[in-house]
Amino acid sequence: MTARETTANGITARYRETDDERVLEFESERSTAAVAQNVEGYAMLKVRPTADGDELERYYGFDMALDHAAELLGVSPHDLPVPEDADDMGM
Repeated sequence: MTARETTANGITARYRETDDERVLEFESERSTAAVAQNVEGYAMLKVRPTADGDELERYYGFDMALDHAAELLGVSPHDLPVPEDADDMGM
């Protein structure tokens, strides 16, 4: 696996960059969640049920966005694996 994908605790996390956004997607057997930020990396983080889904909430801090993503997945935020490339998301 590369720094862009990691799996732990039954959850796979994938990080990618599009022309407009940095996207961190989480997938478990039960659900999905995504955290997105503009590609420049200075805007608030958007939490969505899927990478292309409607925005549910915005957060300044990465920890708060991860808490919401974990809630969508029904797991503890500490169970979420975060690929190295996504470590610097948030303001």
